[in-house]
Amino acid sequence: MAPQPAPAPLLIACALGIERFALRGRERAGRGDGDTGGPVTVLRTGMGPAAAERSVTRMLAGPELNRAAVLATGFCAGLAPGMHPGDLVVAGETRDPRGSVPCVGTELLVKELGRVVPGRTVHTGPLTGSDHVVRGHERSDLLATGAIAADMESAATLLSAVRMGERPVAAVRVIVDAPEHELVRIGTVRGGISAFRVLRSVLPAFHEWHRSLLLPRR
Repeated sequence: MAPQPAPAPLLIACALGIERFALRGRERAGRGDGDTGGPVTVLRTGMGPAAAERSVTRMLAGPELNRAAVLATGFCAGLAPGMHPGDLVVAGETRDPRGSVPCVGTELLVKELGRVVPGRTVHTGPLTGSDHVVRGHERSDLLATGAIAADMESAATLLSAVRMGERPVAAVRVIVDAPEHELVRIGTVRGGISAFRVLRSVLPAFHEWHRSLLLPRR
C-alpha cells in the first residue's frame, strides 16, 4: 500500500509583535516567527499589505507549507456602531481593491469561538483591507460598502495564499477599537487590554477549524 501523504499543515498569520506574543505559547507548534516545527506555524508578517504579501508568499513557496491552510488573525477596527473592543469578527470574505476571497468554515469558527470565549459577541461579514489605520469618518465610508471591519493585512494574506494554490483560507480578527471606542495606541487603555486577552484565547478554535479540514469528506 502506498504511503499516505502527510496532513496539510496550518499557517496562522498575524502582523504585530503584540499579536504574536498573544498567540505565543498557545500554538501546538511553530516556535518562532516563521518556524515550521510542526503542523501549525504562527507567522509574524510585519505591518501592512505589502509586508503580509511578501511574508505569506515566501512561506507558502517552501515545501513544508506549500499545501497549508491559511488563517489570518490579529486586531482590527470595527466599523459599525455598537461594536466593542474584544468583540470578534469572522470574515465571510476578505476584500481589497484587487478583489475578494471567500472564506471557508465560517460557521464552524463562529461555533468554536462561542465555545472558547463564551460571552463575547461574534460578528460575521466582509472584512475589508486598508493600507493605513482606519480613523474617524473613514469607518462610515467603509461601512457603506457593506464591510463590518477593517485591517491592513487579512485581505493581502488570503489573496496571496490562494494565488499560491488552491487551499482553505479564513480570517478571524479581534476588534481593538470601534466608532465609540477609538484608541490611540493598542495596550494603553482598557479596550486594547480586552482585545489582547481575547486574542490569547482563540487558538483552540483555530485548531478545531484546521482539524475539521483534515476529516474525510462523506
